[in-house]
Amino acid sequence: MISQRENEKLSTLHRPSSCQDAAWAILHTPLEAAELTLFCHDIERLFRINPMINFSTWHKTGLNRYHCTGQNISQQPPFNFELTFTVRHLPDGVQIDYEQGLKTRTTFVIEPVSPPQGSQHPGQTKLTITDFYDGMSEDERKQCLHLVDKSITAWAGDLQQYLINWNKWSRYRLWRTYMQYVWQPMRPMGRRIVAILIWLTVFEMILILLGAAVYYLENSQ
Repeated sequence: MISQRENEKLSTLHRPSSCQDAAWAILHTPLEAAELTLFCHDIERLFRINPMINFSTWHKTGLNRYHCTGQNISQQPPFNFELTFTVRHLPDGVQIDYEQGLKTRTTFVIEPVSPPQGSQHPGQTKLTITDFYDGMSEDERKQCLHLVDKSITAWAGDLQQYLINWNKWSRYRLWRTYMQYVWQPMRPMGRRIVAILIWLTVFEMILILLGAAVYYLENSQ
């Protein structure tokens, strides 16, 4: 059991202060705190939602330990990366501690939010994603600006949309199966292509149905 003092210490560790070099993004979700916490425990899904990361490999190497490689396209030119990290479950979220690279850690902090008056979603929460870069000196960071991960805003936007869809559709097994086994392993470009193909197929089906309706009406007169 975590004591109140330990809780306060952990909260201090994963919240940025004015003297820390960090980047963060805030998003609001329709999920309750407990449900969002459970969602954030699926670390691979969290990372793969990021539209600026093309993963080549992803392995779980131990209890709460992972290793992955890939390409970050949030900068031009894109840069390759290799990460080994450990996941820590916090009282109000998740912390990811990196063993190499510019980032020292990433935190996902969950806070309940009072819904607007008349809202139909009493379980709304706020999720703050923070990337910390305080493991190097300022001079060292300046020399590695081309390796800074600038994807956090796009990541937060896509994660918010995913959570909205999750709240609507996760009760259906077919949707969950598609998202886990088809959508999630895809690279971001592949997902966009599939989305375009789906919309084109829907548009073609609408045209076919309209054509069939016109043909039926003309021949029924």
